Amino acid sequence: MNRKNTIPIIDSCSLDLNNKTTIHIDDLSEYVIKHANMVFPHKHNFFHFVLFTKGSGDHIIDFNHYKIKPFQIYFMAPGQVHTWNFVGDEGGYVVNFSVDYFQSFLLRTDYLERFSFLQGKIEHLIFELEGPCRAQATNILDEILLAKSSGLSEDYIRTLLLQFLLYVSICSEKEQKDGSNPYNHKIFNSFQQLVEQQFKSTKLPSVYADQLFITPNHLNAICKSYIGQSAGEIIRNRIVLEAKRLLINRNLNITEIANELQFKDNSYFTKFFKKSTDLTPEEFRKQL
Repeated sequence: MNRKNTIPIIDSCSLDLNNKTTIHIDDLSEYVIKHANMVFPHKHNFFHFVLFTKGSGDHIIDFNHYKIKPFQIYFMAPGQVHTWNFVGDEGGYVVNFSVDYFQSFLLRTDYLERFSFLQGKIEHLIFELEGPCRAQATNILDEILLAKSSGLSEDYIRTLLLQFLLYVSICSEKEQKDGSNPYNHKIFNSFQQLVEQQFKSTKLPSVYADQLFITPNHLNAICKSYIGQSAGEIIRNRIVLEAKRLLINRNLNITEIANELQFKDNSYFTKFFKKSTDLTPEEFRKQL
């Protein structure tokens, strides 16, 4: 874990710095006990997902609270902030795998982009597996657990994990919904990727529209058709999310955070943050 960063970052899939690995799978109840000291806001630099088979309490991803339900599954992309508040009756599976886990295995290095739930977008992070999907999903994870503990081929484990992701994609039906208009889907995904790369320096929707070779009105229409928000709202929400992440670190003052987010001054940043959250940055920090 690197505590020099703004927010603590867990930088090993196994969460054991003496055991560098590209995939880690564990029984959820055992995982929580082993990592009870990790109940504080932190990031990962790897993909992370949990499938609950039982449990109560809640988990927090990027400051959004979610109540645990049986056969709820949540996915986290690298860089998202989370913590949890479990009651102690949880059961299920936890899987961590590195960003480049499939890189040498698949010809298409961008293959994981087809899975909307691995892109870190809050509207796709969490869903509940319906009855017919539950047994097969848990069977695949049981196979991965057995293969990992038995020291079977890493490529075999990769095929099992890919099978799980494809199966969940089918069960969630998100891919079918997003695939209704392939052109708009590609534009929307490209816009989200550009925002992720440029939100600190580029805050105007028109600049993104120019990069995508479409008009601002067309970009707004596409964004609203997918998540009901304008392009400007998506950009502002990303800036506010990063501000919240930075406010976790009490060693940073408000001026430093404003500078990091490339606001012209502290006052403008404070007004921007309050307009979006109804709280000043200081008030938000006090609530953490």
